[in-house]
Amino acid sequence: MSNDHNPTLTPGDVAEAVRRLRQVATVRERCSNLLQAVREGRSEHFTLDESGLDEVAQRIAALTRSRFPDGHVPLHSRWRHFEAGGVNRLAEVDARLAGHGQVARARAHVELVFISVLLDAGAGPEWRYAEAESGQTFARSEGLGVASLRAFLSGAFSSDPGDPCRVDAKALARIDVPTLAALLQVREVNPLLGLEGRVDLLHRLARALQSQPDTFTADGRPGHLLDALTHHHHAPRLHNHHVVPGSTALRHQVSAPRLLQALLDAFSAIWPSGQQFLGVPVGDCWAHPLAGGTGPSAGWVPFHKLSQWLSYSLVEPFQLAGVQVTELDALTGLPEYRNGGLLLDAGVIVPRDAEFGTRVRVPGEPWVIEWRALTVALLDALLPRVRTLLGDESLPLACVLEGGSWAAGRQIAAERRPGGAPPVAIDSDGTVF
Repeated sequence: MSNDHNPTLTPGDVAEAVRRLRQVATVRERCSNLLQAVREGRSEHFTLDESGLDEVAQRIAALTRSRFPDGHVPLHSRWRHFEAGGVNRLAEVDARLAGHGQVARARAHVELVFISVLLDAGAGPEWRYAEAESGQTFARSEGLGVASLRAFLSGAFSSDPGDPCRVDAKALARIDVPTLAALLQVREVNPLLGLEGRVDLLHRLARALQSQPDTFTADGRPGHLLDALTHHHHAPRLHNHHVVPGSTALRHQVSAPRLLQALLDAFSAIWPSGQQFLGVPVGDCWAHPLAGGTGPSAGWVPFHKLSQWLSYSLVEPFQLAGVQVTELDALTGLPEYRNGGLLLDAGVIVPRDAEFGTRVRVPGEPWVIEWRALTVALLDALLPRVRTLLGDESLPLACVLEGGSWAAGRQIAAERRPGGAPPVAIDSDGTVF
């Protein structure tokens, strides 16, 4: 979808619109506008029953207590999936990185998370990954997390045999469907949704990395995002994989909105959905008549779900490098089928069409855009309720997601439908949901 219906916009207008659409504050603003429109009865698709929010908050709080009885709730992050089945795989990663300096190790952590998040599209109900090292079998996001970590350790994303635990553009560009199928154990009896789309996304990532050598070096390594955000990407010692152990770590702060904006500026062109604003890729952004707003970006709703999931998932790798990620609550809840499904299944978001779940929907239709916007805005409404129930008024939204709302969405789906399928089927390439 492009905004070519308004030819009067100047290049400056387009640049301003893109800048606004890549700001997380705009996500909240436009989602709040849609929430208000639904409250006022201006939506063709939904009404609300916000009296159910307290019950949803109680479900989230109860799950959080049962999952984390010591009260230490971790961040919602891809990092969690690397711990699936109670296995400390990150210790194995670090053992393989022995001899690397702290910054080089952190770059490798960033690259592991980066590639794992991009491969984390919906797997479908039939796919499984059997991990030889633990003897355990995993499905869905946990399975993809474990599989991507094993592929990373095998050197599948590195073109340097002497440095297998890394990701670079040359290696990404040469991955084909049979290669990724083998890495993910895909066979006729073990089908994975969207295999070709994942390969295409890796190729798009390779091209984006190669097109920005000043940031990602001639090798096209996404881990150099760390260097760029800490203003040390031209420091020669940071390009040495074997910095002396114990050398000074990067002691800097990066705000979560800045981290997200850096990801969007560098990688908005890789998303297959092809959303553009007058020819400029804008990623997970969609036009909607109730979006509101001012300026040339008015009428568009940005979500940046996968980029925000990646931002949350990069917090711990950055922290390991001594870089503190601040303003974490500026990021929003993630508008995907578990959080959004929770609010539908709980009767807070009420579709006007009682048969809403009988057809497959696409991400760009107004129904889906509204549902996702309501999810973002209502997760903000749930945050203070969950904090009160857990007795922690400073609990980050990222911990509520992990504690949490995502698990509650999976739980309530299992209560209502055999196999725990979400209430809505989306025909998506996996980079939106």
